[in-house]
Amino acid sequence: MIEKDAKIFLTGHRGLVGGAIYRRLQKEGFTNIITRTHSELDLTNQAAVEEFFDKEKPEYVILAAAKVGGIMANSKYPAEFIYQNLMIGTNIVHASYRHGVKKLLNLGSSCIYPRMAPQPMKESCLLTSELEKTNEAYALAKIAIIKLCRYYNDQYGTNYISGMPTNQYGIGDNFNMETAHLLPMILRRFHLAKLLMNGDFEAIKKDLKRYKLGWGLDEKLNDNNIEEILNQIGAYKDHVVLWGDGSVYREMMCSDDLADACVYLLLNKDYDEVGELVNITKGDDIQLKDLFEIVKRVVGYKGKIVYDKTKPNGTPRKMMDATHIKELGWEPKIDLEQGITDFYNWYLSLD
Repeated sequence: MIEKDAKIFLTGHRGLVGGAIYRRLQKEGFTNIITRTHSELDLTNQAAVEEFFDKEKPEYVILAAAKVGGIMANSKYPAEFIYQNLMIGTNIVHASYRHGVKKLLNLGSSCIYPRMAPQPMKESCLLTSELEKTNEAYALAKIAIIKLCRYYNDQYGTNYISGMPTNQYGIGDNFNMETAHLLPMILRRFHLAKLLMNGDFEAIKKDLKRYKLGWGLDEKLNDNNIEEILNQIGAYKDHVVLWGDGSVYREMMCSDDLADACVYLLLNKDYDEVGELVNITKGDDIQLKDLFEIVKRVVGYKGKIVYDKTKPNGTPRKMMDATHIKELGWEPKIDLEQGITDFYNWYLSLD
């Protein structure tokens, strides 16, 4: 049982996952949640992390901080992805051991599993074959931290558990077209295309002011080339361009569901029950062409979808097995289309 005033250090509290966990912990009545922004504490700096742990003495740690991004960012910045995620993970795990943290929850990603892993992917698939090349650097870093937690448990008797979430979306998501994950990227693309179709350039300007596009396009943007710039990110008056051919499958989970699972594991499950890792998943997936149609419908875009088949699809299928998490007593609650609808309504509310 964790006392409501126990010191819980939540890393990455400003991110999609960390923000959802923060809200959930508050809802559960926890009153001593410790957070730090990157400017306040650089988690890649071992000395700074040690100093923080020595001063604050957290009792519980949730490792939700990471350098994250979609297929384009992973392909373009592999050195940054492997270095930063390795440093963040090793510093937090080692400091937790040195300072007697009672329990640590380490969050990874479904990309740790092999590219051609049998579907649905069980926890036992880890390291059985080749990883997907487009996010190999990130995956290797996350795998290393899973193993680090396990080895500290085995050697030192710590209580560090690792949860592997499926693809997330939700409040606090990143909408930069260069670095965003799949769902926020396509949702924004459809939204901008809808505004373009409606000739609502004032709304487009507000959107572009609120969120960067990426790819160096923001510096080129002016009142006279808005449509041209939007065309470059695949948003047109009469169609939206999407990468690949829509044939691959992906799981999608609302970050509020993930937060529910994380708090459940933190409060109720230890390493001896969880084992090396546990998938946090619904255990089902959707073909991207069907997902795109849902997003198009939710946004209300009336144009066509055009596929750029010269661009990569990514891993053919990434459906995670939910058997273990269900055995541990947890299941998700948020329906996909309703979750996307709520997500889009939140996006619109930011105006």
